[in-house]
Amino acid sequence: MKNKDYPLYENAPKIKSLAEMLTLKADTCPDDIAFRYRKGRNTIEEKTYGEVYKEVKKAASWINKNYGKNQHIAIIGENSYEWIIAFLAAVTSGNVAVPIDKELPADEISWLVQKADTTQIFISKTYSDLVEGIKDIPIMTLKELQKASDGEDENYELFVPDDKEPASIFFTSGTSGKSKGVVLSHENIVSEINGASAMFDPEGKRSLVVLPFHHTFGLNVAVLMAYNYGVSMFLNKSLKRVKEDMLEAKPDVVMLVPMFIETFYKRIMEGIEKGGQKKKFERGVKISNSLLKMGIDRRKSMFKSILEIFGGNLKYIICGGAPLNPMYVKEFRNFGVEILNGYGTTECSPCVAINRNYFKKDGSVGQVIAGTEVKISSEGEVMFKGPITMVQYYNDDDSTNEVMKDGWYHTGDLGYVDDEGFLFLTGRKKNLIILSNGENISPEELENDIQTDPGVNEVLVYEMNSKIIAEIYPEEEFMGKEDYFNELIKKVNEGRPVYKQIASVKLRKEEFIKNTTKKIVRYKNIPQS
Repeated sequence: MKNKDYPLYENAPKIKSLAEMLTLKADTCPDDIAFRYRKGRNTIEEKTYGEVYKEVKKAASWINKNYGKNQHIAIIGENSYEWIIAFLAAVTSGNVAVPIDKELPADEISWLVQKADTTQIFISKTYSDLVEGIKDIPIMTLKELQKASDGEDENYELFVPDDKEPASIFFTSGTSGKSKGVVLSHENIVSEINGASAMFDPEGKRSLVVLPFHHTFGLNVAVLMAYNYGVSMFLNKSLKRVKEDMLEAKPDVVMLVPMFIETFYKRIMEGIEKGGQKKKFERGVKISNSLLKMGIDRRKSMFKSILEIFGGNLKYIICGGAPLNPMYVKEFRNFGVEILNGYGTTECSPCVAINRNYFKKDGSVGQVIAGTEVKISSEGEVMFKGPITMVQYYNDDDSTNEVMKDGWYHTGDLGYVDDEGFLFLTGRKKNLIILSNGENISPEELENDIQTDPGVNEVLVYEMNSKIIAEIYPEEEFMGKEDYFNELIKKVNEGRPVYKQIASVKLRKEEFIKNTTKKIVRYKNIPQS
């Protein structure tokens, strides 16, 4: 099929609620495998769509019986089947799910729990120590919820909400050191599932789920959208086992952030060079591309050894969460894997644009999903309006009003839309650092901690080659004392997730360039990579 516009897909049902999605799958394909995951070292557990439906109803019944409705229920832990059941049970029992990042320090988790007015916590036993200091809120492990739900009525009637009712609160990484709680309604999540499903066809029945569930990309797209397709999902619990799980899952499609793509590519090329196959590989690419121009595709056989790294069946990678160098799209296409770059934000549930299977443009983040409008402001800022845009930031009217104006969500990203409706991003309106693993970091948060040290006169934090650098202009008596500042950075990094840690420190001998109000001018001081 040529690269040109074509009608939206209708291969996934248009649902009105998550309850309807669960019911529909239980009715139409009850014996199909919904989830696969490791149980212990060598055992693979399987759950059918029919079993998922029954377990969600039992857990929802237990939650409703013990906590009623309209409660805020935090869910914390590694990716797991139990995590998914807890989330679905929370939202289909008339409550609001609050996914929280397990990698955050205990004090930050405590702050988020309080900020969201949480009334119940479900947590993986592995991370239960993170909530030991939280008082007056019932805490139960995910396994305990599963066990307590066993005796519940599997005929419990799942809650069917009003579209505008809140379903979840997802926390952003924050641009000023403090996260904001994004309230997504049932309409937001369902519109995301319907709109994104119409843009993409998985062309297969297997996927590997790698991205964390506390991110909207990892949950709403990689799990819930795939569930609506009827895909069998293999759940990866640890990034240490991604390679192993890829071989077990044999996915047709996987959703990743750029960090994974960059790592996979590096390993592939290193393997080719170590094996002395570089010239042979390059010749193969030229021959393959020549054949493709004649309508002959031999990539699956010519690059079989590379495709076997991904399980042998991989056709598509949906990529989002951070900018991706178009070079990777072309390189992966050479050996038969199409990377469909997309764009999203938590405030848009999250996926708002994507390149399609057979209508795509390298360098773009695709076309805006059905039902959503895009507009570019006079300043070049990208804005969206539609049923996927959030309700509000929880208990934060000021922040909500800053980004939501006349129904339009102001992203803070700069870009343009071409004459075929493809969205291209050109930069950030603000200073947010976005690493290739999809994590967002506020440089001001790190700068404020460093600035309090007596040896620091001025500091600027920025990203360089996917690493966080702290550039410091020391006080005169601390000039050149590298060991001192290396120790300072170690202290600043303590208790922070790995993605928020500073990789290295650079010392200056001159002050930073400043404007007339004596503020550091970032773009004039940050070196170009």
